[in-house]
Amino acid sequence: MLKKNLAFAAAIAGAAALLSLPAMTTAAKSKPAAKVANDGRAKCYECHEEVKALKEGSKHAKLSCKTCHDKMDAHMQDPEKNKPVTIIDQALCGKCHKNQMESFFNVNRDGGARKEKGVPTGRSPMQDKLLAPYGFTFEHNEPRGHAFMVIDQFAVDRFQGGRFQFKDGWKGIDKTGKTWDVLTDKGKDYKLKETAMAGNPTCIQCKTSDHILKWKFMGDKDPKAKWDRTSNIVDVAKDTNNPVGCIHCHDPHGTQPRIVRDGLLQAIAKDPKNNIFAKGGNTDLKEISFRDGFRKIGIMEKTDSRMMCAQCHVEYNCGAGSQWSDGKKVGYDDQRTNHFPLKNALQLLKHYKELDFFDFKHAVTGARLIKFQHPEAETYAGSVHDRAGVQCHQCHMPKIKGKDGKMFSTHGVVKPKLAVKASCLGCHPDSTVEKKQYEMESIINYTKGKMRKAEYWLGQLIDTYAAAQRMGVTESVLAQAREKHEEAHVLWEYWTAENSDGFHNPDLARESLTGSIAVSKAGVKILNDAMAVAKKDETKK
Repeated sequence: MLKKNLAFAAAIAGAAALLSLPAMTTAAKSKPAAKVANDGRAKCYECHEEVKALKEGSKHAKLSCKTCHDKMDAHMQDPEKNKPVTIIDQALCGKCHKNQMESFFNVNRDGGARKEKGVPTGRSPMQDKLLAPYGFTFEHNEPRGHAFMVIDQFAVDRFQGGRFQFKDGWKGIDKTGKTWDVLTDKGKDYKLKETAMAGNPTCIQCKTSDHILKWKFMGDKDPKAKWDRTSNIVDVAKDTNNPVGCIHCHDPHGTQPRIVRDGLLQAIAKDPKNNIFAKGGNTDLKEISFRDGFRKIGIMEKTDSRMMCAQCHVEYNCGAGSQWSDGKKVGYDDQRTNHFPLKNALQLLKHYKELDFFDFKHAVTGARLIKFQHPEAETYAGSVHDRAGVQCHQCHMPKIKGKDGKMFSTHGVVKPKLAVKASCLGCHPDSTVEKKQYEMESIINYTKGKMRKAEYWLGQLIDTYAAAQRMGVTESVLAQAREKHEEAHVLWEYWTAENSDGFHNPDLARESLTGSIAVSKAGVKILNDAMAVAKKDETKK
């Protein structure tokens, strides 16, 4: 590990001035520059010193630039006129990393597909009532493997009216590969009943690596960018052919662990010492700018999968909405539609009020509500496992033996309860598979119970609000109840979006969900008290 870190340090030190990165060790400063082979790399480095800093001294140092870039000869002749073609496809990495590639596309059929959250046995049985009239009420599914990230996003009933369907119908539901080999476009006039027209370019950026060179940092408009936050969603979708690729987490030039998701980089940079990943007041993350800030990446000296996974497994805002302060619309031209809070369930209401943003108003109460995305990273932060130094990959990407007999980290991203021996027993050797599964199920059962109770009382609050409104309870009282709804909703809905059913942080789940129950009950009491007074006044008349 030390040898690997010194090699990395030497590479970075070679271009420290250009990148504004400190040289990391004294040894790196004094180490002579490595000789560059005469295979075209030296010519590339004349313009791309930041690439040289990453590549030389790394495991990929001997790879020619032509391995991943096409049309290089024309580019060398006239760099401005002839841009090289960058090959962004897992299959290229899979030539050398076959086990990782195959495991990524391995279909785990345990969870099933199209598993709706808003059904009696789902994560959120009362979802349709509690999220009305938001688009997620048309179809909001449990996630399945990473190989389906893009496919499932485009095929879901809330996306573009059901326009994109599986080519082979239900027989093609477990087919993986390139998006448009699996799905078909039924055309702009195709519209299924009970579907929505949701979707936005920001959301797609965490599900694919295809647009990494076509999307400016934060998705801002730029003549050099093919796509931005305001782009036509169907056009972006039709240009998206692969799920998230290797280059999201592994730098192709030098193999260093990295992050590329712009909202995450921005959030960490805003609070470098106190963000959820900082240990001892800092993170092992060095930001590098490409093309005068057109794109940025964050390079790590050592793997930190908490950050790497947080590129997607995090609460972030990607949709249009409204301002908390005055109700004015917030469109995709606003950078708040690519925003990572890095806050947990107890902190997010205050955060979004300060950001002056909410997603939608509830159909019955008119409360200003937030729709959360998969906030696993911020849930895990501060948990027992996080404090013990355990990272995401140790549980979800355990080392297994490949067909060739070699050990490798599975890239299929497993559920630990289905792989207890590989995921858990390395740290808990005194336990058993059965015992660990039982413990996990206990936490999940307990949390789901609190989720159901929180849903019930939110439902009671909504129903009581409707009754009070019919009775003519004053607006000042209704406004108090709406505030309770807004608070109780955040403390509950966060957990329908988070995918561990409380296991990532049982204490946080309990505090948040019981808080939601208490706030809903308080709102119901406010309304019931007001209706009792109204009835008494009516009787006196």
